[in-house]
Amino acid sequence: METLGYLIDGFGVALAPHNLMFALMGAFLGTLIGALPGLGPANGVAILIPLAFTLGLAPETALIMLTAVYAGAMYGGRISSILLNIPGDEPAMMTCLDGYPMAQQGKAAEALAISAVASFIGSLVATIGLILLAPLLADFALTFGPAEYFALFLLAFATLGGITGKNPMKTIVAAAIGLMIATMGIDNTGVQRFTFGVLELYEGVDFIIAIVGLFAISELLFFIEERAGGGKEKMVVNKLKLSWADIRHILPSSLRGGVLGFIAGVLPGAGASLGSFIGYTLEKKVVGKKGYFGQGDPRGVAGPEAGNNGASSGALVPMLTLGVPGSGTTAVLLALLISLNITPGPLMFTQHADVVWGVIAALLIGNFLLLVLNIPLVGIFVKLLSVPPMYLLPVVTMIAFVGIYSISNTTFDLYFMVAFGVGGYVLRKLEIPLVPVILGLLLGPEMEKNLRHAMDISDGDWTILWDSGLAIGLWVFAGLGLILPYVVGPILRSRMKVTTGTGNPEGD
Repeated sequence: METLGYLIDGFGVALAPHNLMFALMGAFLGTLIGALPGLGPANGVAILIPLAFTLGLAPETALIMLTAVYAGAMYGGRISSILLNIPGDEPAMMTCLDGYPMAQQGKAAEALAISAVASFIGSLVATIGLILLAPLLADFALTFGPAEYFALFLLAFATLGGITGKNPMKTIVAAAIGLMIATMGIDNTGVQRFTFGVLELYEGVDFIIAIVGLFAISELLFFIEERAGGGKEKMVVNKLKLSWADIRHILPSSLRGGVLGFIAGVLPGAGASLGSFIGYTLEKKVVGKKGYFGQGDPRGVAGPEAGNNGASSGALVPMLTLGVPGSGTTAVLLALLISLNITPGPLMFTQHADVVWGVIAALLIGNFLLLVLNIPLVGIFVKLLSVPPMYLLPVVTMIAFVGIYSISNTTFDLYFMVAFGVGGYVLRKLEIPLVPVILGLLLGPEMEKNLRHAMDISDGDWTILWDSGLAIGLWVFAGLGLILPYVVGPILRSRMKVTTGTGNPEGD
């Protein structure tokens, strides 16, 4: 009953006219961003974070808008997958298998509508799971001490590459880079570290500057290099002919995909790519010879779409309850919370209950908004996809620069953002993932703080780090997180490659 009361209060926050307006705007922009091949939800949220600061939004409003962007991007990834056979992001890759054949058969509108309905069902299932599981996990997290939190952060880094990651060693290198950047500034004993006499570095590196630089600016550089010329081919969408019988046909697939996606999202390092993959493969096993997967079977669209949207909501569980992001996009959202002086974790459910439950309620409302947007406005989204990058790039650049300047009103931050952008571009060229860099930057200070605290209360005795059963369990899971990518990863990635006929995907 207590949870229901909090949820009702959350609806009071989410249904405030200005919050509802920003949720609608975030859902629309997120769908468009998700549809643009290569951008994905993490880049979309990073690009729009400066907009939240420019508009001076309240914490709950900013988080509601950017969570709607996140959900919308997961929806939007299917548009180019179905129409062009080009995934908007890695999780949307599985949708190509049956979505594009449906489009070739003149059923593009049906495929888009089916994916929207399945995404709605999968996300709804996962949001209900979030409502039920998050408070329980938050209560459990209150038993953590500094040693347990240190082991938990270690687990987050160990599982970051996930079993679908391309190169676990590069993931570790990226996390180490992030941890090194996190040490810049003055520590809690007053010692300067890596400031090089630059006054602006005394307070360390601002998360938002790093994120916008690494994601948004590096993406702009890639746009300029790879997709600067011309628009996309003209896309035609037929008139929608979707019946209730069609919805009943995909309902079991959507429910199964939503449950599996939620589990994949909650597990550290799994992500939406795995949720999408297992959603598709389960449907093939359940339906068996009665299906025609790979040839335009609607269940081959519904399963992975429900899976990747279920995972996106599931990834919010560890972020809100433990302060450990479950995906790349939730790592970006974690940075937003920290920059707003809100510390995610178990105490957030009591100290900032309006923010937590407002966001959860907004997720439920956002699912309905996205369903309303995605079915009748598909034609508009398709036309917007034809906007050439030469017009799109200046708008994105303006949002990034104005937003960052509005935070501190100093040109140093603009130069710093560009430097991070160039660094992110180089890392991506070397195929080193950016999300571990951000996670190292975000979790590094808290990880160090808990390590120092543990050492203080134990008089420098390192055995305190594995002195409790919970800490030992977390260390064991961290060890498995380092080993499994080398054992299970190649097998799973080869199966995904065979199933899709494409290269190896990376987790969300």
